Amino acid sequence: MPRALWLLIIGMAVNVTGSSLLWPLNTIYIHDHLGKTLTIAGFILMLNSAASVVGNLVGGSLYDKIGGYFSILLGIFITALALLGLTIWNNWMPYCLFFIISGFGSGIIYPSMYAMAGNVWPEGGRKAFNSIYVAQNAGVAIGSAIGGILASVSFQLIFAVNMFMYVLFFFIAFFMYKNIQIHTDNKQTSVLNDHGMASKKNTKLAALMILCFGYFLCWICYVQWQATISTHTQELNIPLSKYSLLWAVNGGLIVFGQPLITFFTKRFCPQLKRQMVIGVIIFIISFAFVGQATAFAGFLTAMIILTIGEMLVWPAVPTLADQLAIKGKEGFYQGIINSTATAGRMIGPLLGGFIVDHFGMASLIPILLFLLVLSILTSLFFDHQLKHAHQHISNINH
Repeated sequence: MPRALWLLIIGMAVNVTGSSLLWPLNTIYIHDHLGKTLTIAGFILMLNSAASVVGNLVGGSLYDKIGGYFSILLGIFITALALLGLTIWNNWMPYCLFFIISGFGSGIIYPSMYAMAGNVWPEGGRKAFNSIYVAQNAGVAIGSAIGGILASVSFQLIFAVNMFMYVLFFFIAFFMYKNIQIHTDNKQTSVLNDHGMASKKNTKLAALMILCFGYFLCWICYVQWQATISTHTQELNIPLSKYSLLWAVNGGLIVFGQPLITFFTKRFCPQLKRQMVIGVIIFIISFAFVGQATAFAGFLTAMIILTIGEMLVWPAVPTLADQLAIKGKEGFYQGIINSTATAGRMIGPLLGGFIVDHFGMASLIPILLFLLVLSILTSLFFDHQLKHAHQHISNINH
């Protein structure tokens, strides 16, 4: 891998470690320390996610207009200022304001990081995006572990260390990212020639929207593990410590299972579309296990299966978005992908909670399986119109 990609990997790990200090503990802080209801806590988390969606779209557009370097610095600056505010003023109203602003600022960062990863190593294909994905998960594992330790001392300490991590990330980006060369001329995805450029753009954007819809459905299902499935395990009297262990297994598999995933994708998934479809099928198997699980062993098996599917699906989507992107619109396409994932994480708990509250857990699993089947269909046919347009233009040229 090129040096520039390693710098992006390090930056992403520092960024996510910082954000992961706080995000698993937000509900606890709002409920236990600020004395608000869980409903209000969920609403504030939703506003943070909505701000992040906006930040993703803004960040993607900024990447295309002013470049990744300044976009990333702007996102870090906004987030660090918000965290400074949280460190100094963290009672109810300031907390809400600064927490929402931090969601917007952090949202600006991600599209540029992914777009730069694709551009600094275009010949790497899925490897570049997979590396950023692994760095994210390493950051989540480290940040969540440290956050729990810091929380036992003081939430004030979490805010301060979180801000310090973003300051560290700012200096990494300021000194290391300025000279990163972006090789947009090397894009290998121009499937249509200049004959009908407007048609090409519309067709590629339509393909992206179909892909995003399936990605959105996958995230709605995946996030149930942090929402309805987590509460379901408590109803089955599975200790919270064992539920937390499931996520430790998830993070460990993602980081240390990469050689096996690399071997599998090279041998059985030469095409990203096939990688996507196989990954979603594995998701389906995982949720089928969840539907039958009544003890910890069943949920552990389901989590291992889910993680394998996640390792196939999550890196494939930004790679496909990079391949679909029109030259000069790489950031915009990554912004849409990242905002789609955030929207799924925002809506998933609300939808899952509504279904479980009114119809029970037994009704949720079939609905999730249905959504995943729809995701398979979008994965199979998202580029159908693109292929048809390519064939049409080729016929005109000949």
